[in-house]
Amino acid sequence: MNPVTSLLGIKYPVIQAGMVWCSGWKLARACSENGILGVIGSGSMHPEVLDIHLKKYLTVCNKPFAVNLPLLYPEIGEHLETIFKHKVPVVITSAGSPSKYTDALKSKDIKVIHVVSSAKFAVKAQNAGVDAIICEGFEAGGHNGREETTTFCLIPEVRRAVNIPVIAAGGIATGRGILAATILGADGVQIGTRFAISTESSAHKIFKDRVVEAKEGDTVLTLKELAPVRLMKNPFYDQIVDGYKKGLLTEELRELLGKGRAKKGIFEGDLVEGELEIGQVASQVDKIESSADIIKDLIKEYNQAVSLTKHLSWT
Repeated sequence: MNPVTSLLGIKYPVIQAGMVWCSGWKLARACSENGILGVIGSGSMHPEVLDIHLKKYLTVCNKPFAVNLPLLYPEIGEHLETIFKHKVPVVITSAGSPSKYTDALKSKDIKVIHVVSSAKFAVKAQNAGVDAIICEGFEAGGHNGREETTTFCLIPEVRRAVNIPVIAAGGIATGRGILAATILGADGVQIGTRFAISTESSAHKIFKDRVVEAKEGDTVLTLKELAPVRLMKNPFYDQIVDGYKKGLLTEELRELLGKGRAKKGIFEGDLVEGELEIGQVASQVDKIESSADIIKDLIKEYNQAVSLTKHLSWT
């Protein structure tokens, strides 16, 4: 049995990323009911909103699921109380050290998975007692590590550094991508961009349509002085570029960013002033589909790719 499916109680070793303004209970339910791990993204939710999403999910679905919990979230204490109250089975931590909360989570029989951007942080997470690692390359959308290590380089580094399950993320949106990650040493994968524009995603239709239109080179990693983020080029990004040309200092860049840019772009569909967070693999995604159809396609293409490898041996 696969280490990830065994750990999480799911059919396929695939996790739907807990993306801000995209990953509500509807998306998590659609993914969990189709054999992968659905995730509710709490990073864009106030505690009372997370409570509503958990109640709705648990009312309609009894499959394993997770909550993504950014450790820099200002109301993390309230989120933890909500997670404990609803007996969430899996928590995916990110954006900080897992050592502060892992013991508390595991004391409630919660599986803990931590997102890292380097082998060094993977070892620290393993030492903190997490159950699995998500190693995320800088191709991923949204906030990234400062190392700018690509997924293909990161997977084998993390694989040889830890002995717990390794889940690859960043730039993976196809069955062939899943197989490639597996060959490099991953036990499973996390997929964001493709589910970010699924029919069940809470992202705005205008944002989804813009992702479908994305071409190679339309995303960029920027604002490294604050927290590196991958987003699509748009007039707001042009303001960032202009700010760099003017030599804006870190605090001035923070003022330019302001608050609510991701909500404005992803949830409200403001393609001018919004921060359009999405992965580099967006150029390979050409339609909006249901999560069920996405998962079926991933499985079909993965199995086709496995069959192809039988003809690729060297003598």
